[in-house]
Amino acid sequence: MSRLAGKVALVTGAGQGIGRAIAEAFAGEGARVLALDAHADRVEQAAREVAGRGGTVEPFVADVSRRTDVRRAVERCVERFGGLDLLVANAGISGSAPFLELEDADWQRVLDVNLTGVFYCLQEAGRVMARKRQGAMVVIASTNAFWVEYHMAHYNASKGGVVALVRSAAIDLAPLGIRVNAIEPGVVNTPLAAFVVQDPVAGAEYRKRIPLGRFQEPADVARVAVFLASDDAAYVTGHALIADGGLTLGLPATSALLPERNP
Repeated sequence: MSRLAGKVALVTGAGQGIGRAIAEAFAGEGARVLALDAHADRVEQAAREVAGRGGTVEPFVADVSRRTDVRRAVERCVERFGGLDLLVANAGISGSAPFLELEDADWQRVLDVNLTGVFYCLQEAGRVMARKRQGAMVVIASTNAFWVEYHMAHYNASKGGVVALVRSAAIDLAPLGIRVNAIEPGVVNTPLAAFVVQDPVAGAEYRKRIPLGRFQEPADVARVAVFLASDDAAYVTGHALIADGGLTLGLPATSALLPERNP
């Protein structure tokens, strides 16, 4: 397939998990991809492996919480590939702490990467896309934007902010021909969620809450990102697409958490 043929894409957090899957999917659809990650070893290996399957992927080491790094990445897209058509702002971090024990430094770091970093990406990429009056941006948010979890106030707040930021960017950038959308995944089988997914007890219990009966794979998110970046979604902007296997619908009929009913 070639839904993204001829496009230039910047994908952040592309060294592993969701970002890597998206970089691979975009390259498989014909895009030339700049794969950004803060970890050189991860992103260089990912780029080699995707390129080995015939895709065009170049690694780029940067921290999205620094505007200068984001600007350098956008400039590299223009220098190396001649422009920038697509952005996937995926880079993110998490953490866990009781609300009253959450440290200032931990709060700030999560907000710096997950929210301010997305703002830098949208703004720097948007300035380049505005020159051609066309482009598509996809931000990886989370169901935590509205379905908060215990001991994750900083992460929950960052993802709620991201969805509001996406909607704000979408309404401002629409007259420039730029679409901005978000994906809200549930629990994805990545290193970030390994503490749940890989736990034989906790993982099994958590799966009972998911109507589709399995944890999400990075490729599931990547396919949604391809759709939102492609012309298939040409009339979609400002949308946060929930892709969670039904997790946030409510408790499925098979859940052990359901109360017993009298006949």
